[in-house]
Amino acid sequence: MPPDMLTLGFDTSAAHCAAVLIRADRVIAQRHEDMTRGQAERLFPMIDELLAETGHGWQDIALIGVGTGPGNFTGIRLAVAAARGLALSLEVPAIGVTRFDALALGLEGRVLVLADGRRGQFHAWLTGSDLPSAPMSREALIAQHAGRVDLCVGHDAAAVADALGARHAEPHHPIAEAIARIAIARRHLPRGRPTPLYLRAADAAPSRIAPPVILP
Repeated sequence: MPPDMLTLGFDTSAAHCAAVLIRADRVIAQRHEDMTRGQAERLFPMIDELLAETGHGWQDIALIGVGTGPGNFTGIRLAVAAARGLALSLEVPAIGVTRFDALALGLEGRVLVLADGRRGQFHAWLTGSDLPSAPMSREALIAQHAGRVDLCVGHDAAAVADALGARHAEPHHPIAEAIARIAIARRHLPRGRPTPLYLRAADAAPSRIAPPVILP
C-alpha cells in the first residue's frame, strides 16, 4: 500500500452519519453523529471537516469505501449515490461494503452478524454463508442457527447469543472505519460500482412515478 494513500469511508445506512479518513493503515480523522434524519445535508460537510482537520483536499482521496446496507432505504441510496458521484468526479475507485462484513471485521469463529430488520425482525448473516434474502423473526432466527454459532455481533446480540448458547461481542471497529479498511483490503479485486443491498420491501407506498434506475 502506498504510504500516503488516503482512503475515505462513510456510512449512512442507519440512524447516523459516519465518515473516516485513513492514510495508509492509520486512522487520521473520523466522525460519527447519531441522527434519524438530515444525513443528506450533513455528509459532505462532515467529509469537508475531516479533510480540513487533516490538511487534505478532495483531490488527495485515492479510494472510497461506502456502506451499502442493509438498513434505511434513503440512507443507503444517499451513500451509494454520493460514492458513485465522488468516484466519477475524482477518478478514483469506490468499493461497496455491506453492514454484515463491516460488523464482522476482526472477529473469529462462526460469527452471526445481526442487523435490525424492524418490527421485531432481524437481518442475520452467518460468516461463510450466502447473504440472507429476507428478515426473519427471533424465533426463526434461533431455530435456524441453533448449534451453528460461536459469536454474535450487532443488533440485540447479547440476547440472541444467550438464546443460542453463544458469546456476544462488540464490533472491533466503528462502522465507517471498518468499511474503509475492507475497501483497502479489496482494492485490487475485480468489482463493479457500489450497489445498495436491500433485503426487505420499502415501508412507503410505491410512487406512481417510476423510480430512477440504478445502473449496474
